[in-house]
Amino acid sequence: MSSVHPDDQAVPDPSADGPEGTVGQGLDADASPLVRIRSLLPGLARAEQRVAKVVLDDPSAVARRSITEVALAANTSETTVTRFCKAIGVGGYPQLRIALAADTARSAARTTRNLGGDITRDDDLASVVSKVSFADARAVEETAEQLDVAELERVIDILAAAGRVDVYGVGASAFVAADLQQKLHRIGRISFAWSDTHIMLTSAAVLKAGDVAVGVSHTGATTDTVEALRVAREHGATTVAVTNFPRSPITEVADHVLTTAARETTFRSGATASRIAQLTVIDCLFIGVAQRHMDDAVSALDATRDAVGTHRLGVRPDGRRRPRDTGK
Repeated sequence: MSSVHPDDQAVPDPSADGPEGTVGQGLDADASPLVRIRSLLPGLARAEQRVAKVVLDDPSAVARRSITEVALAANTSETTVTRFCKAIGVGGYPQLRIALAADTARSAARTTRNLGGDITRDDDLASVVSKVSFADARAVEETAEQLDVAELERVIDILAAAGRVDVYGVGASAFVAADLQQKLHRIGRISFAWSDTHIMLTSAAVLKAGDVAVGVSHTGATTDTVEALRVAREHGATTVAVTNFPRSPITEVADHVLTTAARETTFRSGATASRIAQLTVIDCLFIGVAQRHMDDAVSALDATRDAVGTHRLGVRPDGRRRPRDTGK
């Protein structure tokens, strides 16, 4: 195609910021192409976003189409399609077609029903249950598949050696932040979770070298969390971001980035599937830190279990279970 759509020149190529094939911090280079596209979508140029939409709408069809057909469907040029491939870490369009064909074949093997679609007004409750459980399961699976294990290990080492860990998150991410804090605290690691903007900023301002600040944000664009990480970094703390989008604003103030893979749905996975994906990463971090301090962690878990044991029905003050009342 000889014509160039105006949008092809309106926004700089986001892949120009790094080497060819760079897919973003915290994202495994072997991740599914569809996972990569969804996570990198907000940072793509407008014309490339149209190509991404064509691919995401029907990946199996794109796997059979020529580059010219995809360019026409996206109302752009073949050059932009090629640039899109490089931006998501695929060498070129032939490689994209192969990757999409393999990915759609794996997806077809997982389910024969349309469980990956949006929840509609006409779905019955059984369909809603199936779609929600499918989305949650896929969020966990795809997060595990694309997670950069080497980066995960670096973050675990940093958390295990930290003098203090402060975790920031607002909205649904605040619950995830609180989960990481209580897990670390339960094995004797000094940790705090904050969701109020002012407290997040004052917390960040007293961190220092040797401390760690973790920001949890699905979009990576939540101003409160981004600002808290920036302040923590300015005061010498090591910063970690947990986000779905490896080129989002939060990654610019993070020393380390761990990515999730959750799809947006009718009712926003930002409050549903993304929470499950974030908790998957949090659980991996917790287990990794506990392994680094195995003896202390086991002792702390036993002590905390004993401390709350008497607050369960049917347990005596000495920790032994009371015999069942038979009514005789």
